[in-house]
Amino acid sequence: MVVDRNRVQGALHQFMAAAAASYDDDELRGRAALREAFGDSSESESDAPREEDPSPVGRGRWRWEAVAGVRGLWLCAAFLSADEQSRLLAAIQREGWFIDAHNQAMRFGDLPPWAVELSVLVREAICVGDVNVDFGPDSSEENEDSCPLPSDLLWREPLFDQLIANRYKPGEGICAHVDLMRFDDGIAIVSLESACVMHFSQESTAYDMLKNDESEFTNVPVYLSPGSLVVMSGDARYHWKHEINRKPGAQIWNGQELEQHRRTSVTLRKLRASPN
Repeated sequence: MVVDRNRVQGALHQFMAAAAASYDDDELRGRAALREAFGDSSESESDAPREEDPSPVGRGRWRWEAVAGVRGLWLCAAFLSADEQSRLLAAIQREGWFIDAHNQAMRFGDLPPWAVELSVLVREAICVGDVNVDFGPDSSEENEDSCPLPSDLLWREPLFDQLIANRYKPGEGICAHVDLMRFDDGIAIVSLESACVMHFSQESTAYDMLKNDESEFTNVPVYLSPGSLVVMSGDARYHWKHEINRKPGAQIWNGQELEQHRRTSVTLRKLRASPN
């Protein structure tokens, strides 16, 4: 699938024009939209002046990295600023989902306003973010490997219509899995609070397991910092399992074990159209 650069730029200009019409200050339009959707965090309820988030808006704010070894897997390590993370967590908290022993909430169809705005921000980050990917000397146009999402997924409406919010205690993670086929291609995961390492391993059949030694299967670790965004499509979505093992001794990065705290994640997906 070829990414239509003119379409991306044209749609981005329309998006920016609409945002500028809604907010007086063009420089802060993206952050103002987030505050409107997420609401104020508890710290902002006082009359004391709050220090502005210094993170830049637009190009240069987001940097995308294609994860080596897993086609269709992209990481934006600094997707949300610290201020935006706090406000997103406050919005999730106001939903009242994580009470008693509940640690997961799902929504289908009409998403909360903050999740809709988060989806808009994912699209904006893909459109204007800097992409770190090597092109061959003879490359004359962008292809599906040069953008975090192929154009047919990036411009579908809605981009996402299903969300899962999870809250994990230290030691809690997710087992290796491929997301259900009831969900379409193109999945986004926003990681909040505790840093962690997510492992990707190739999906294999029982025949593959008998034919090959277990050590031959590729395992690709990805470091998820607070506020990071992972996008999966194509091979990464359908042919690679992902997991987070947070048991003692399992979270190792650069030779050091990560200190585990509470972790919150928001996964955005699109339901497949019903065959009927």
